[in-house]
Amino acid sequence: MNQLTAILIGATGATGSEILKQLLIDSDFKKLIVFSRRPLDVENAKLENHVVNFDEIPNWAHLIQGDILFSALGTTLKEAGSSTKQYKIDFTYQYEVSKAACDNGVGAYILISSYGANAKSAIFYSRMKGQLDEAVQQLNFSKIHIFRPGILARQANKIRSVEKISITILNILNKLGILKSQKPMPVSLLAQKMILVSNKALGVKTQIYSLDSIFNIE
Repeated sequence: MNQLTAILIGATGATGSEILKQLLIDSDFKKLIVFSRRPLDVENAKLENHVVNFDEIPNWAHLIQGDILFSALGTTLKEAGSSTKQYKIDFTYQYEVSKAACDNGVGAYILISSYGANAKSAIFYSRMKGQLDEAVQQLNFSKIHIFRPGILARQANKIRSVEKISITILNILNKLGILKSQKPMPVSLLAQKMILVSNKALGVKTQIYSLDSIFNIE
């Protein structure tokens, strides 16, 4: 890997903020271009932060230039306020940015999806994530890495109450030797694994990582 330019959306989220932090200290990356709705509270010579309106992606699509796009944008139904608004953030925005990146010649795409992602699922969230997974695979990136983690162990200031309960239960079950493949994953580790695969050669165009396979990436 030699002096790459990374692009990131979702930099203020739990995993996105870890990707941001790790890319800024990674010597393989000379530049990090972040598109966000508000200015980042970070200063770094490698960072180029564009404050944008995701409802107007065509107006700034020409700025999506680089080697690797990290897509970590997402929200919850509660935060979005409706399934329509959540779909816009989790599917539409991410797809439109990825398409613009592909059209601009960005070679690699790394997406955070979700455990259970399935375009035919009866569950809205899983169906939405599955639809995005399928849609981006039709784009002409040279490499696509799709991560489907389970429960994420977020930073103390970002973790949700339901996640705390789920993590506690899973940790207890894991100690008993149950559901080890679904052990909680620290967001810092997920970010590390995403960066690790970002410039790896693939024998196939698309690689999908789920649950325990993410832990095994070297």
